[in-house]
This record gives sequence, C-alpha cells and structure tokens, in this order.
Amino acid sequence: MKQHYVFTTLSFLILLDLHCSTTLAQGPAAAPAAPATPVAAAPAPSGPTNVTKILEKAGQFTLFIRLLKTTQVADQLLGQLNNTNNGITIFAPTDNAFSSLKSGTLNSLSDEQKVELVQFHIIPTYLSSSQFQTISNPLRTQAGDSGDGKFPLNVTTSGNSVNITSGLTNTSISGTIYTDGQLAVYQIDQVLRPYQIFAPRPPAPAPAPAKSKKKKASVVADSPDDGTAADNSKAAAMQNVVLFGVAAIVAAICL
Repeated sequence: MKQHYVFTTLSFLILLDLHCSTTLAQGPAAAPAAPATPVAAAPAPSGPTNVTKILEKAGQFTLFIRLLKTTQVADQLLGQLNNTNNGITIFAPTDNAFSSLKSGTLNSLSDEQKVELVQFHIIPTYLSSSQFQTISNPLRTQAGDSGDGKFPLNVTTSGNSVNITSGLTNTSISGTIYTDGQLAVYQIDQVLRPYQIFAPRPPAPAPAPAKSKKKKASVVADSPDDGTAADNSKAAAMQNVVLFGVAAIVAAICL
C-alpha cells in the first residue's frame, strides 16, 4: 500500500513537471513586428542649367569654356536658360579644333571679335537632331546679321550626317553632348570662322606720292606779279608814243 502511494505521488510529480515544462516552452506568442515604412527617395536637386559645367563634365572643351567665361557669354546663357523659356543650341568646338587654327589666331582678335566668335557658335533656339532636316538657311546666330559677308551659317543633312558651313569652315556634328528640350549642345571638330572676322581683307591702297613744294615755289618766284606786268605794259606804250612823235617832227622838218 505504501509503495503504491509513493509510485502514484512520483507519477503525479513527473506529469506536473512535464506539463510545466511544456507550458513554459510554448509561452505566449510574440506580437508580430510592424511592417517597415518605406522611405521615399529624396528628389534630385533641380539646379540651374549651366553650360560650362556640362562641357566640363564632357571633357575636351577647355578652350571653349575659357572663351565662354572670359567673354561673359557663359553668364548670358545662364540667365537665358534659367530666367526665360527660350531655347538654345550650341555647337561646341573641341580643344583639337582650336589647335588646328593658325598659331596666334585667338590672340590676334579684339575683345569684341572674341565675343562675336563665341556667339557665332550659338543658335537662339532649341534644335533637336531631327529638326536640322527642315530648318531654313542661313541660320541666325547670336552674333547677329546672317547676310553675305557677315555671319552666315548654313546647315545641310545627308542621312544621319549634319553638315555645317560658314563659308570659310566646313565641318559636321560628331556627337550630342547634352539635350533636355530647352538646351542642346553638339560637338564639332572645327572652329566655325565667320566672314565678318576671318575673311581676307583687300590690301590698303598705296599712299599718293608727295608733291614737290620746292618746284612749286620756284615757279611762283619766276612768275611776275600782276602789278609788275601792268607797269611794263604802260612803259612800253609811252615809249611807242614818244617814238611816234619824234618821227612825225622829223618828217615835218624834212618837208
């Protein structure tokens, strides 16, 4: 009887221990983690369109960038692109294009001519690559008058090739550097030379030979003045009258 009681007690304790262990092991279910809230990406800053920075990023346009800055055309473009809705198209010559110019060409230009040279590479309207096929020539650049002998610029297309001529320079677009619907920048491999600046000038006429003042003075000295000539004429007339009178007296005596 005592053994049966001990066995029952032990069995109860074992079952109780198993029950507690199972309950503790299971425990209350952890609350589900809240889903992570997605973080929206910050919009890219819409800074002002800057032509010189676009060219710096593209590389190989150091000389053109320098001209844009020294002539202050870069500042004008910055204002036009960011304060108006006007479009701009730029034909940007590479450094190699400037290297092909005759030595000393840029240094021989006046400040005004440098401004005109840079402006000759800028069209005051946006032109996509497809629009070159339908534009009217000559194009008017920011340099001004597109008449003959001034700043004419003509564009023709042949398939996908866009050819540009100033009359003194013939080149073609070799790549698109940047385009956004308002600004288009195209690479060219020669500097566009306008007639107004680079056309050969006719030689200056030779100066007229200087007249000899000594000879003129001599002629004046040898020429009698009007008073002297008149006096001589009167003296000759009086002499003739006297001679005529004497002759008459002699004739009367002889008779």
